[in-house]
Amino acid sequence: MGTIGIFDSGYGGLTIFNKIQKALPHYDYIYLGDNARAPYGTRSFEVVCRFTRQAVMRLFDEGCRLVILACNTASAKALRTIQQKDLPRLDPSLRVLGVIRPTVEIIDRISRTKHVGVLGTGGTISSQSYTIEIKNLFPHITVSGEACPMWVPLVENNESGSPGADYFVKKHLDRILSLDPAIDTLILGCTHYPLLMDKIKAFLPPGITLFSQGECVAESLTAYLVRHPEIDERLDKQGARRFLTTESADKFTGTASLFLNQPIEVEQITLN
Repeated sequence: MGTIGIFDSGYGGLTIFNKIQKALPHYDYIYLGDNARAPYGTRSFEVVCRFTRQAVMRLFDEGCRLVILACNTASAKALRTIQQKDLPRLDPSLRVLGVIRPTVEIIDRISRTKHVGVLGTGGTISSQSYTIEIKNLFPHITVSGEACPMWVPLVENNESGSPGADYFVKKHLDRILSLDPAIDTLILGCTHYPLLMDKIKAFLPPGITLFSQGECVAESLTAYLVRHPEIDERLDKQGARRFLTTESADKFTGTASLFLNQPIEVEQITLN
């Protein structure tokens, strides 16, 4: 038997974890945030791959059978490598899933104009992962991307309600809508960005749909476990929760309160 692992470079993956645990409350979970080495968004492909692999291996060592990369940068730069190179030699029954594909799968149902924008970190946007996935599934959709490097620090420093946040949110929204005025759907391609949702909506013109990943990832995981009962039956369902961080446990607990409305106990670990 095993646990569902949820990995993020920092705190943002807690928005994904929150939706998943609400959709599947009986399962056991381990959340791992590599806060000491965050953010991943500006790091190279090779570094993100190495850090993500270390985190995934640690979650496997902790008893996880299924790991969700609740980090767009890790999903963009490391998921395919881990799936194709690491899992076959480790244990073919282990699974690692990302957050980009589940998000992309519902785009065609949402967009009316078939012009879509992606807001993300520099690493996610430069990887073109969303563009590639959308074009693979829906070649008729036009995709534009905008890197928003200041949005994560605004969230993690609890500055999302500040005038500075107004400036940086409006700046990047104006830029992506000027790239393609026909955009009618915007993807929040970073797990921190839902905490800026109200601020983003305030600067969006009417008629544009804005959505985050948590609910669609939770729905996708629920459907995945139904399709794969051989995996589901190997997962513990005692409702246990553990939180691991590579940063100070006290600091993680304090910042996590921005993302979760529940008290948590946190363990500090190292990755290598």
